[in-house]
Amino acid sequence: MTFTTGARTTEPRATGVGAAHAPETPTAPVPAGAPTPSGALLRVRGLRVAYGGREVVHGVDLDVRPGEVVALVGESGSGKSTTAHALIGLLPDGGRVTSGEVVLGTEPLTGLLSGLQPNAWRRVRGVRVGLVPQDPGTALNPVERVGEQVAEALVVHGTPRRAARERAVKILRDVGLDRPAQRARQYPHQLSGGMRQRVLVGIAMACEPELVIADEPTSALDVTVQRRVLDLLADLTSRAGTAVLLITHDLAVAADRADRVVVLRDGVVVEEGPAGRVLGAPEHPYTRELVAAVPGQNTVPSASNAPAAAGTAASGTPATSGMPARSGTSATSRAAAEPPVPRPVVLAARGLVKEFRLGRRDRFRAVDDVSFTVPQGSAFALVGESGSGKSTTARLVLGLERPDAGTVELDGAPVGGDRATRRRTQLVHQDPYSSLDPRFTVAAVVAEPLRAHRVGNRAERRDRAAQLLEDVSLSPDLARRRPAELSGGQRQRVAIARALAPDPDVLVLDEPTSALDVSVQARVLDLLARLRAERGLTYLFISHDLAVVRQVADHVGVLNAGRLVETGPVGQVFDRPAHPYTAELIAAIPGARTRRHPDRKDLT
Repeated sequence: MTFTTGARTTEPRATGVGAAHAPETPTAPVPAGAPTPSGALLRVRGLRVAYGGREVVHGVDLDVRPGEVVALVGESGSGKSTTAHALIGLLPDGGRVTSGEVVLGTEPLTGLLSGLQPNAWRRVRGVRVGLVPQDPGTALNPVERVGEQVAEALVVHGTPRRAARERAVKILRDVGLDRPAQRARQYPHQLSGGMRQRVLVGIAMACEPELVIADEPTSALDVTVQRRVLDLLADLTSRAGTAVLLITHDLAVAADRADRVVVLRDGVVVEEGPAGRVLGAPEHPYTRELVAAVPGQNTVPSASNAPAAAGTAASGTPATSGMPARSGTSATSRAAAEPPVPRPVVLAARGLVKEFRLGRRDRFRAVDDVSFTVPQGSAFALVGESGSGKSTTARLVLGLERPDAGTVELDGAPVGGDRATRRRTQLVHQDPYSSLDPRFTVAAVVAEPLRAHRVGNRAERRDRAAQLLEDVSLSPDLARRRPAELSGGQRQRVAIARALAPDPDVLVLDEPTSALDVSVQARVLDLLARLRAERGLTYLFISHDLAVVRQVADHVGVLNAGRLVETGPVGQVFDRPAHPYTAELIAAIPGARTRRHPDRKDLT
C-alpha cells in the first residue's frame, strides 16, 4: 500500500489511537492515546534544545496527525535529528530541553523530556513511539542474534520470552525477510544492509506504536532496496494507522512519501505545508535553495563543466558526448550539432572475473566477465544494487584485489598493485570520516600520499597541501584542524584533495555524496565537475543514486549479480533502458514513483 497526499483516515484501535473526535467539553474523559483537541497525535510547541550554553533548536512548533506522514527536512546541522531525539528523551550527553510543550495523544510531556525516569520512558518508547535509527550497522548489537533483538522489544514491555521469540519470527516474516526462522538465528553481519534495515523497522513496529520516528532510514541504501524498505514502512503503518515522522535529507523521498513537509534551518522552522506545495512551489528562499540543489533526472553533465570527452562502451564504439548544456538541449541534438571528438582510452577493464571462497567447497563469483573502457577526461559510472559487484570492480581497478581472470589497463598497458599504479589511480572513499586519520591535521592528511610516494621535501609537501586545499575551495585556516572539527562536506573536500595530491590520471569515487545533504552534495558535485574540466581527470564513479549519476557521468554501466547487463551514454540508458533490470532500477527512483501522484510535484 502506498501513501497518498493529505491526512489519512484510520479506524480507531482498541487503545484509542486514531479516534476521530475531540471531547465536547474540557472536562470530558479522553481515552489514553486519543488525538489532542487540535486533532494532532503529536503536538510540539516552542521546543528549545541546548548543548551546554548553546541553544541549537529555537522554538520549534510541529504537529503530526494520526495516520499522517510528516517529513522533517533540512541540511546537516539544521536540528532535524536533535528535534526528533528530544521528543523521545534520547538526546546525547550534554543535550537538554530548556523549554517547550510536547503532547502525545492527550498526555503532556512538558518538563519531563530530559528528566523522565526509565520506567516512565518505557511506557512511551516502543509502545507508543517507535524509532527506526539511521545506521543499522551501529543500531543492532553485533554479538546478539537478530531474533533475540526483535524479541527484546516485546519482552521489555511484558511479553513472556518464549512468546516473544515466536512473535519475533512472525515479525521478520512481516517485514519481508525470506526464511524468517533461519534469519532469526543469524547475526547482523550475516545480513545485507537492506535486511538489517528491515529488522530495525520490525523492532520499531513490534508493539504497534501510534507514532514511528524514522531517522534517515534509507540514506545508505540503493534505490530498489530503498523502495522496498519505504514500501514496507508504508504498508505496516497504513495497516496499523500509525503516524510517521520522517527525518530525511532526500527531498525526492520527502516529495514521494510525505503528506506534509516541515523545513528546518539552524533550528528554526522556516516553512511547512503540504508536500506538493512546499517542494513544488517553495516560498522561503532557503527551501528554494534546497530544491534547486536536488540532482534532477533531466539533468545531464554540463558542457561548460567538463571537457568534451567521448565515452566508449565495452565494444569500443565511440559514443556521443553525453554532455549537453543544462538549458535543456538534448544529448541527441547536441551530438548532431557538435560531433564528438574521439579521445584516447585511459582506463580499460577487459573480462574481469573475481571469486571469493565460501567455506571449503563453495565459491561466490562477485564479478563475472566485466568489460568497459573510459576515455581520457570522461566519467564512467557503475550502478546497481548492493552486492552487484560495484565496489569489487573498483578494487580490481585500483589494484587492491587481483582478478582471477581478465586485465585492467592504463593507457593500454596491464597494471597491478605496484606503487606506480597506486599513484596514477586514487580512491575517494564513501565515508570520509572513517578514511581520514583522526590524529592528523588536515594538512598532514592531504600531504600523506606525497610522503608515501616520496614526493618533495617537507616544505614542498606543506606548500602543495595548502594549494590543494585552495583548489577544493577550503580555507587555509582549516589546515591546522583535525577531521573531527570539520563538517561532512568539508571532510569530503579534504578526501578529494588528498586523492589529488599525487596528481593521478584516474579518480575512483565510491559513493562520494551518499551521506551528504542536497546542498552540500551539490557543492561537491560542482567541485568534481570543475576539477575534471581544469585537470582533465578521468572518473570511475560508483553510486546507487541514479540522479547523481545522470548529473556527473557521460556513460554508465549497469551491474547485476556481478555481470554488466547494459552500457551506453547515460541519457540513452536512463531514458530508453534495454534491459529489464535497468528499467527496474529506474522505476525505483523516488521521482518515478512521484509521477504517479499528480497532486505531488516531481522534484526530478
